Amino acid sequence: MVPDQIEKLLLKYLHKSTTSADLDILNDWIKDPKNQSIFKDYVKTQYATTLAMNDPNLNEIKEQLLTEIRKEKSLFYRYRLKMVFKYAAIATLFLGIGYFYNQGIFNSNTKEILTPKEDAITIQLDNGDVQVISEKGAIKITDTSGNVVMQQQGAQLVYNKDIIVEKLKYNTLTIPYGKRFDIILSDGTHVFLNSGSSIKYPIQFIEGSSRKVFLEGEAFFDVTKDEKHPFLIEAQGLDVKVLGTKFNIAAYPEDINTEVVLVEGSVSLNPSEDKSKDQQGFILKPGSKGTFDNFQQTISAQKVNTSIYTSWIKGTIVFRDEAFNKIIKKLERHYNITIINNNKDLARESFNASFEIDKETIHEVLHYFNKIYQIEYQIINNKVIIQ
Repeated sequence: MVPDQIEKLLLKYLHKSTTSADLDILNDWIKDPKNQSIFKDYVKTQYATTLAMNDPNLNEIKEQLLTEIRKEKSLFYRYRLKMVFKYAAIATLFLGIGYFYNQGIFNSNTKEILTPKEDAITIQLDNGDVQVISEKGAIKITDTSGNVVMQQQGAQLVYNKDIIVEKLKYNTLTIPYGKRFDIILSDGTHVFLNSGSSIKYPIQFIEGSSRKVFLEGEAFFDVTKDEKHPFLIEAQGLDVKVLGTKFNIAAYPEDINTEVVLVEGSVSLNPSEDKSKDQQGFILKPGSKGTFDNFQQTISAQKVNTSIYTSWIKGTIVFRDEAFNKIIKKLERHYNITIINNNKDLARESFNASFEIDKETIHEVLHYFNKIYQIEYQIINNKVIIQ
């Protein structure tokens, strides 16, 4: 919290009414390292408030400001704030702030409307038929005897655990960009599917056989424990074997690496080409991320904050020291848009960020990039072009 006296002096400066004595006081205050972060947050809030007063859509800006308050200090500090606040002297810092105001960086640079594409969730049945699934629908799938194999319950598909089959019959659920969905398999395993993902799975697992599914894209698994029937996932050249556990797999075909983040339990990782029966595999421990290099066929692991990799389930995407080109790709998946980055220097920059994708539109995300970090873009033919 900013002390009352300091807040008054900050407001005086922002209104261009400080004296040399005022600046001396502020200079001494900002020299304390703990006050620098307080100062950053305060000025950032003032920027947002000023923006609201000059933006015709006050309701939208109010929501943006509330979002920024919720985000606190997590958004993109590495890239732009390190440039603005790298000097300790208050005069230099304030001159930088004044520069931003004078340059009018809060003026919108685009009026075009970006319309995300709307694609359908589909399920391919074992006979090859494809059905479209509405998120608010209530479909049922029956077998030739009229038994319900699967029914939709809200935003998930639930398979009947009591159906008896003599051979494996597969369904394939495909989730397009811009949507998420989840499924409960016949063994009770809960699978959350992220945007741009698909999973092929048996409508019923067979007694005495392993439970195996095939994943392309990203999914979070909450696997029902069954020691007699290990759960196997084949994902972009990587085999993941579990008994009962919670973990996230990111295995998009365009990515170089396949990542497995273990929340609890244990999993073993093996390249799919390695068919050695006595190979135990790479054992991953809870709180770790296993990375499989698809080209080198190697596996490595590191400790991570698992919530960063699983927050998408609840509608939040989090980036920590993430390259801008990877951020762009994830935004494309979650919002079902096309982004073309012509700024090669920007592609190499890393950012910290978080977005509530169920609450924040792609326009709000782009608006923030432009207003706070001067990332210029245009919308041409329903595509985002970054200059």
